[in-house]
Amino acid sequence: MDNRAIGYIDSGVGGLTVVKQALLQLPNEQIYYVGDTARMPYGPRPQAEVVEFTRQMAQFLLEKDIKLLVIACNTATAAALPILQDELEIPVIGVIRPGVDAALKATKNAEIGVIATAGTVKSMSYYNALLAGNQTANITQLAAPEFVDVVENYDYTSDYARQVVIDKLAYFNKHQVDTLILGCTHFPLLAPYIKEAMGPQVRLINSGAEAVDLVIKNIQEQQIEHDSQSVDHNQDRYYTTGDVERFEAIGERWLDNLKLNVTHLEINTTGLSVAL
Repeated sequence: MDNRAIGYIDSGVGGLTVVKQALLQLPNEQIYYVGDTARMPYGPRPQAEVVEFTRQMAQFLLEKDIKLLVIACNTATAAALPILQDELEIPVIGVIRPGVDAALKATKNAEIGVIATAGTVKSMSYYNALLAGNQTANITQLAAPEFVDVVENYDYTSDYARQVVIDKLAYFNKHQVDTLILGCTHFPLLAPYIKEAMGPQVRLINSGAEAVDLVIKNIQEQQIEHDSQSVDHNQDRYYTTGDVERFEAIGERWLDNLKLNVTHLEINTTGLSVAL
């Protein structure tokens, strides 16, 4: 048994889609979350910069004594997962491999689409992993940074957001797929519009939600589950380098009005620290 929290890190609010799934599947595990909203989007940034920002978030949560780290960001997973797995003494889980495995299991004709940030697409992480799992797969990737902007601007339920999604995903009219990986944890917030644009015949894969199954497997194998005493999620901790009120508004809406305890983090030369 291990009653320490599980840590989640993301470039902004998108990783809350992973937290939402964790609250459903792991209700008895405490949550600490860092969203680097001030420096998002990560997609266009150089890989070395993404690695450094990811390290800073991980280090902040390590100082809070977490027992396991989830990189709830596809761009950060692609850039930093193997590095942090090598550097840290606690288990580190990313969101790409679980999404790949779920897509390969779901597809009927090996026609798989991936929508992600520019950084994730450029890394070829999904593309290479899908081909490794099925050499006959036909993979179509599309960078959709506009979706991240819509979500972070708290505009993901508007008519404008719907039109952005429909216009962008028209690309798949000429690239038919039966399975689409949502390769950014921001994208499930737009899932109703994505489903509308793609049609009922396309299976959507939420890579972040799939990662929670891997978290469960890991904590069971490591025997680090929280004890049977009920966890008070009012004691979960959320941190953002950006605007606290905006983070709270998006988070509380997405997490079914769960009251969030959100703290602002300062970015300094040594990493991240709680604002005084």
